Amino acid sequence: MMVRVRLFAIQRELAGTRHVALELPRGGTVDDGWRALVERFPVLAPGRSSVRFARNGDYADPSDALTDGDELAVIPPVSGGAEDEVEPGAVPHRILELRESPFDATILAELGDRLATAEDGAVVGFLGRTRVTPGTPAPGQEAEAARHAGRRVEALEYEAHESMAQRVLERIADEIEERFDVRRVAIVHRVGSVPLGEVSVAVVAVAPHRDAAFDAARYAIDETKVRVPIWKAEQFRDGHVWIGEPAQSGPTSPPPGGPKPGPVGP
Repeated sequence: MMVRVRLFAIQRELAGTRHVALELPRGGTVDDGWRALVERFPVLAPGRSSVRFARNGDYADPSDALTDGDELAVIPPVSGGAEDEVEPGAVPHRILELRESPFDATILAELGDRLATAEDGAVVGFLGRTRVTPGTPAPGQEAEAARHAGRRVEALEYEAHESMAQRVLERIADEIEERFDVRRVAIVHRVGSVPLGEVSVAVVAVAPHRDAAFDAARYAIDETKVRVPIWKAEQFRDGHVWIGEPAQSGPTSPPPGGPKPGPVGP
């Protein structure tokens, strides 16, 4: 059977390609696909402990079976869509977008105005901006980070698995509605280059009362950072460093009043 592998961020750079066609035996698993990929590109092998996998746009376990024609995405450490269609004049309850075009702090007012109804008494917003100091390098990027130690970050470069990112954002919005009874939420994330001081992500939660809106906004940004397949590279004058931690495949925050969840992902 034939499986199409998609590579992103660090793995894409190491392999020198975005797409790889693999022939696997019938009944092969995700892990079999990884082994075949490493056989072709041995340079990828050291990254195994920090990558996750997705089959046809959904997170998958290494033991999951593959079928002919599947897409297997290798998900490197993440940094941490499209808007719902609504009728003209209707108020959207979710705005989940990846944008190439820049936006600034005024987006919070824009999103709040688009989401809020007469019943809503609280609008809580969060902005993430490019900062000058570097973050934690992704596994395998430690040596490159050391080479740039003490230097200023000049920009961030974001890359995404866009269709899968949309699905994960929708799941996060579903969880927000279930956990906090907050239906009106926006998560807007940049892709491409974001210069120093510019906004890279905006989150807005709208609710009748402030406690629920605060909880929903915090959950939205926390889960987006660790679960949505968006990758971030810090750009320096003479190179770049990929930033992030291994992706999580499910909620990392405990439900209200519930026990703390165990480790997520392989």
